[in-house]
Amino acid sequence: MPMTTTMPESLQRDVTLQQLIDNDNSNNDGTNNVNKGLRQQLLAIIQESLNPTIVANLPFQQLRLDSRHVTTKDVFVLLKSQSQNCQKSRDYLYQAAQQAAFILSEIDPVALLSTANTPPHVNLQIEDNHQLLARQQLATLACPVIYVPHIRDFLGDFAQACLQYQQPITLPTVVAVTGTNGKTTISQLVAQLAQLAGMSSAVMGTAGNGKLGALIQASHTTGDALAVQQFLYKIGTEKADLLALEASSHGLDQQRLQGMPVTIAIYTNLSRDHLDYHADMAEYVAAKAKLFDKAHFPTLTHAIINSDDEYAQVMLDTAQASGLIVWTYSLNASSTATFIAADIMPSLQGVEILLCSDFSDKKPDKVNIISPLLGRFNVANLLAAIAAAVALGISLERITGLMPQLQGAVGRMQRVPSNDGCFIVDYAHTPDALSQVLASLKTHCKGQLWAVFGCGGDRDTGKRPLMAQAGLSGADQVILTADNPRTEDPNAILKDMQVGMSAEQYQRAHIEPARQKAIEYAVSHASVDDIVVIAGKGHETYQEINSVRHDFDDSVVLQQALQQAGRV
Repeated sequence: MPMTTTMPESLQRDVTLQQLIDNDNSNNDGTNNVNKGLRQQLLAIIQESLNPTIVANLPFQQLRLDSRHVTTKDVFVLLKSQSQNCQKSRDYLYQAAQQAAFILSEIDPVALLSTANTPPHVNLQIEDNHQLLARQQLATLACPVIYVPHIRDFLGDFAQACLQYQQPITLPTVVAVTGTNGKTTISQLVAQLAQLAGMSSAVMGTAGNGKLGALIQASHTTGDALAVQQFLYKIGTEKADLLALEASSHGLDQQRLQGMPVTIAIYTNLSRDHLDYHADMAEYVAAKAKLFDKAHFPTLTHAIINSDDEYAQVMLDTAQASGLIVWTYSLNASSTATFIAADIMPSLQGVEILLCSDFSDKKPDKVNIISPLLGRFNVANLLAAIAAAVALGISLERITGLMPQLQGAVGRMQRVPSNDGCFIVDYAHTPDALSQVLASLKTHCKGQLWAVFGCGGDRDTGKRPLMAQAGLSGADQVILTADNPRTEDPNAILKDMQVGMSAEQYQRAHIEPARQKAIEYAVSHASVDDIVVIAGKGHETYQEINSVRHDFDDSVVLQQALQQAGRV
């Protein structure tokens, strides 16, 4: 379910743009009022309107991005979309205009009403008579419409200022994690360490949103700009001291996190993903790097970066140019990183790590850490979380003592109990993530390593054969099956995955489109010394088929299969 963007009725009261502009910014209690930059943007909105005095003093309560939810006390914000045409944007505009106090449009409203079925981001030369008719149409609408082409640059600040005007509160410290893999685990580990050290903590991301122990499933890793501000404010009212969030490339590119008071930014790694959205890897990298730029997040103090990743230098350059305290982490014992796993001793019960750290003027520390998390890649996740905890002011000695109490994120290297064999559910849904999971488990495996996985429909098709090859390279036996086929035929997805497979690889592969049958096949054929990984969906409790989400939880289906096979 999406994050709520509705202010509780008990807190709702009218505000005007002029009142927000005049709102004093001299508080010393940690609350956020209107900053200078936002004040200038609000003044510009007033000046751009046809009737500045009227617009400045129009009362409203909330900002809305969905025209269906607009009421008479709302400001509707019309944003561009790469997927919609002008007709849909006009429909949203007309629908909202019937109720809204006023409308702020990222799309030029004159151009919008002068063109038909053209993507809003396309620049067209509009004839004078069309412009005149469009202006006449705008004048007949029931509320003012103001063109604000750069509204994403301050939308988050605007939303938070409205909330703070209703009831000023102290917002939590924010730690943000970006990268292809590891975001969920690291954000949850940071929140756990902070909470165990006495800070009330919350998380926002793929596995859910809320205070630890009370997460609500989210529809997106990073919600829209209004939703994340509402959530930040909500957990602030619940006295959360810390928010650890996942910063997706979509969210960063679309400025959904604008206005989030991020203090500590973490970079994990980057591999092929989301190329159905980003034009190429360079664009994907640039989106991630925004998290380390004080021009986007002026509250930043620390950058924590995985120096083992090939794209780390881009993040380092951005962070250093912003004047941040930069700490790095590495699994390479000969690295010069700030936090190094100098020795790693894994087992199916967890891992023992010799941690070397050099983050202060004091003599470098060497401590032994015992972690209950499985997998070599989880050592990297743990180093990032430890660095963030240190940046939050928690001593390394205390962190070391808290290690045994840590729990992995649901669906991340999650071991499902069995009398024999080893059965694991993991979210790995990219070639790199799957390779890392299999490489981590291979060292523990006395028998054969099995991998059950597929690829999502309506997504990057070029990833499909790479995913299959990652599984075949790392596992002894592979079962290719459906993931979330969405609107595609699962057999067509599986056909794409098989491109380039050799005769030898086909001998080690079993093709089963039905995911439940694929899991049951693995359970019935794996021996007592084998390890089976069910990959790709992890924490998800559904399977999306033809735009319908059906109940499907890999860990539950696996438990049932183990029971039926008499292995629990």
